[in-house]
Amino acid sequence: MKILRSIVAPALIVTLVIGAVGRSQAQDNSYIKQTLSLASYYSNGDYGEDVETNILYFPISYTANFGKWGVQATVPHLRVNGIGNVLVNGVVTRARAETQRERNSGVGDSVLSLIYRTEPLSENSPFIDFRMDVKLPTADEKRGLGTGESDYTAQIDISQYFGSSVLFSTFGYTFRGKSDLYQGLKSSAFAQMGVAQPLNERWNIGLFYDYREAASSVSSEIHELVPYFSWQFSRNWSFTGLTAVGFTDGSASTAVLGQLSYSW
Repeated sequence: MKILRSIVAPALIVTLVIGAVGRSQAQDNSYIKQTLSLASYYSNGDYGEDVETNILYFPISYTANFGKWGVQATVPHLRVNGIGNVLVNGVVTRARAETQRERNSGVGDSVLSLIYRTEPLSENSPFIDFRMDVKLPTADEKRGLGTGESDYTAQIDISQYFGSSVLFSTFGYTFRGKSDLYQGLKSSAFAQMGVAQPLNERWNIGLFYDYREAASSVSSEIHELVPYFSWQFSRNWSFTGLTAVGFTDGSASTAVLGQLSYSW
């Protein structure tokens, strides 16, 4: 079993960083702010094997923020073209020894999230958010699209202004369900650290480092550098793009993500 690369975390981190910037500028608790997002992720790589694997991941997310609380639901569609042993389980996981190439597509594992945002202790104190994710086994595990088990992730997000820049970090732990079909999966920790820089009222750029412990008994940890940008091209619409540069065999040769969001 071999871990390939993270899919969900970069998109969530970018969303949280942009949210932290918005919180520091103004926060109105008198109404519910809602966001609908559609993302498209593509990755390609051999991941240390003889055959390349292509992954297309299309998550649709709905987020509602009301005061200090936020909820989010994500339902993805997944397409995998490889040697038939790749799982998208928060991270992409090579789960079995296989040699035959195959194509699988369908609904991926859904994720429900609960977010709590604390009030800063002072004007110069950092923003601290707590997040809990529950991965629901909506994917077909027999087709290699999921584990068939629920996972639980707890994380803390910290952001701090330094001039116009925002330094941010995330620390979390994923408790993975035991799977009879994909044995060897284990719970693991992850962390990200980075910086966001608003260029003007419409454009933001940023960079963060993504570290993940091995998510199986025979896989290695992951280290990636992720640059991203965000463009607020109207009052309600925004677009976020990112790529990833990996430093291990678990990283893709090519990895890009684009996310279109509508807020009201």
